[in-house]
Amino acid sequence: MRLRHAALAALLPAVLCVPAHADDARDDTRDIGHDARATRDISRETLPADDGWASADSGTTGGAAADDAHVFTVTDRAGLVRALDGGSATPKIIRIAGTIDANTDDEGRRLDCADYTTGGYSLKKYLAAYDPRTWGSAKPNGPQEEARKASAARQAERVELRVGSNTTIVGLGDDALLKGAALQISDADNVIVRNLEIRDAYDCFPVWQPNSGGIGDWKAAYDTIWLRGASHVWIDHVTLSDKGHPDEDEPTYFARNHLRHDGLLDITNGSDLVTVSWSRFADHDKAMLIGNGDTATGDRGKLRVTLHHNEFESVVQRAPRVRFGQVHLYNNRYVVPDDAHDYRYSIGAGTESAIHAEHNAFHTPAHVEAADLVKSWNGSALRTEGNVFNDYPVDLLTLYNAYNSGSERDLTADTGWTPVLHGPVDSAAAADRAVARGAGAGRIR
Repeated sequence: MRLRHAALAALLPAVLCVPAHADDARDDTRDIGHDARATRDISRETLPADDGWASADSGTTGGAAADDAHVFTVTDRAGLVRALDGGSATPKIIRIAGTIDANTDDEGRRLDCADYTTGGYSLKKYLAAYDPRTWGSAKPNGPQEEARKASAARQAERVELRVGSNTTIVGLGDDALLKGAALQISDADNVIVRNLEIRDAYDCFPVWQPNSGGIGDWKAAYDTIWLRGASHVWIDHVTLSDKGHPDEDEPTYFARNHLRHDGLLDITNGSDLVTVSWSRFADHDKAMLIGNGDTATGDRGKLRVTLHHNEFESVVQRAPRVRFGQVHLYNNRYVVPDDAHDYRYSIGAGTESAIHAEHNAFHTPAHVEAADLVKSWNGSALRTEGNVFNDYPVDLLTLYNAYNSGSERDLTADTGWTPVLHGPVDSAAAADRAVARGAGAGRIR
C-alpha cells in the first residue's frame, strides 16, 4: 500500500551576420551595461576541466579555435542561418544580440501558422477526418494527413536550425533571445551553447497518434534543443520554456490536450559526454529525455550526462527521464508550484539507466509527496544521497521502494559506476540558494 503523509514524514529526517573583425562591425557590448559582463568575452571560454561528462577525453571547446573570419554577431534569422553554415564543422563563434525570431522569412517578415499552411489543410477538416469515433485507431493517412505533413515541412524549413561541430553559440548581454527555434545538434561533436534564452518552439501542425498512451495523444515535432548522435556538448546558463504559448492554454481535442511543444532538451540517438549546468527549465510538460527507446540497445555505453546547478520550475515530468545512460544529477533545484495539479514526477529511471542523484533540493506543495519525485519504467538502479524535500533530508530510494511496494520492482543503489568528473558538490541547501540566484540566461558572473 502507498504510505501516507504521516508515515512518509517519519522517514524524512532519517532517510544580420557580421564578421567580428569587419571595420563596420556593430559594437554589441554598448547595451550590456557597466558591469563585469561588458569586458568579459565568454565566447571563447571552454568547459573547465572535470566539469561533468563533457570534460572527458579531449574536453569541450566549442568554437574557441575560430579565426576572426568565423566570429559572427547576428541579429536576425537570416544572419543566424548564414553563420551556422548548414551545420558545417568549421570552428565558429556565433554571438546572438537581442531577439531573433525563427518564424520569419528571409526579409525578416513575421510568419504565422497560416503562412505555412498548404495543400488544403485545416485543423477543422483534420479533426473531422480522424475523429476516433469514426476513423478508429488506425494511424492517420489520406489527404488531410498529407496536407498536414506538407504544411509541417514548410514550418520545419524555417524553425529547425542545425548546429555543426566545433561551434559556440552565446548570447550577448542579459537579454539574448531565440524565439520559436528548434536547435538541432545532430551528429556533431564539440558544441557549446551559453547565456541564451530559447523559448516557444511552437508546432503549428501536431499529429494525432491514436495508440499513444492507450487512448491516443497529440505529438508535437520540435524540441527546443535536440541532441542526436552528438558528443562533447556543454549547455550552460540557458533558459528554456514555452513562454508565449503555454500548452495548458491549448484546447482539448479527442479528450487530449492539443500539445504544441515536445521536449525542452532531449538527448537521444547515442549522444554522449554532455554537461548541462546553471540552466533553467520552466513552464513545460516533458522537460528532458535522455535515451529515446527501450529497444535502442546501441545506446549502451553512451548517454553519459551530467546535470548540475539547474532549476526545474513548473515542469510536469522528465527532469530527466533516463534510459541506458550514466547520469550524474547533483546540486539541482526543483520547484513544483502550489497550483500544479498535473505534476507527475521529476526523476524517471528507465531501462538500464544508472542515475546518481545527490544533494538536490525539491520544493513541492502539500499534495505532492516525496515518493512522487521518482518514477520507474523498468529501471533497476538509482543511487541517492544528501537530497532534501521541503527542507527535510530525504532518502528518495528508500521512500520510492516503500511507496511502491508490491506494485513495481524495487530500485537498488548499485548503479555500477561512481561519478568522478565533477566540481565540488555543495550541500542541497547551499546549492538551492545558489541556483535560485544564478541559474538561467543573463546570469553568468
